[in-house]
Amino acid sequence: MATWRQFEREAPNLAAEVRRVLTAQVSHVLATVRRDGSPRVSGTEVAFDGAELTIGSMLGAMKARDLLRDGRFALHSCPGPDGDAKLSGIAVADPSVEEHHSFRFDLRQAVFTGIGDDREHLLIQVWRPGRGTERIRRY
Repeated sequence: MATWRQFEREAPNLAAEVRRVLTAQVSHVLATVRRDGSPRVSGTEVAFDGAELTIGSMLGAMKARDLLRDGRFALHSCPGPDGDAKLSGIAVADPSVEEHHSFRFDLRQAVFTGIGDDREHLLIQVWRPGRGTERIRRY
């Protein structure tokens, strides 16, 4: 797994695109795992804190309770005309924060989907820690 900073070092252009869509809108969709194993989707805001990509949550919120029990997450940016991003990995709680929940994301995968330069195809870029970036074209 990787910090946001590792993502930026290994795939700077892709990380810039993902950051752009994450900061273009306030709210995104976070998927967590419920106690029974089914998915839960919630709105969330993200923040960049040095090397880390983080989220916060009100104390006792269901998404926070899910992440405290099982840190697996998927985050989908609010889709826009220039593409959208999907991140997945493990959310790790910050125990030093007491007035709300705070989580940093250990990334396992980042995906950016947009229109190719020729405006004729979808360009899907996939990054995994230590494995570089794969580019997939869909016509």
